[in-house]
Amino acid sequence: MALPKLSPTDLEAQLTHLDGWATQNDKLHKDFTFASFVEAFGFMSSLALVSESMGHHPEWFNVYNRITIDLTTHDAGGITQQDIDWATTANKLAAKLAS
Repeated sequence: MALPKLSPTDLEAQLTHLDGWATQNDKLHKDFTFASFVEAFGFMSSLALVSESMGHHPEWFNVYNRITIDLTTHDAGGITQQDIDWATTANKLAAKLAS
């Protein structure tokens, strides 16, 4: 059973806690930039494991040290708490790599 789609009010409240994330084309969206391709690929590899454990997979695109991520819960027809949780984990992992 899919999680319910967040209301616009709930989504806006959640976005205040998600540094760098915004809505774009009815999806959560963020561009990440890393120091190198290896760091970017390591970030993606780590998030692939998170995605598998959550059963929730991003739409993402990588060019050298940049990664573009879009999140939505297709079964719910929009952004859910699962997308927020995944984005929160991505931000924490990116911060850990940057330090």
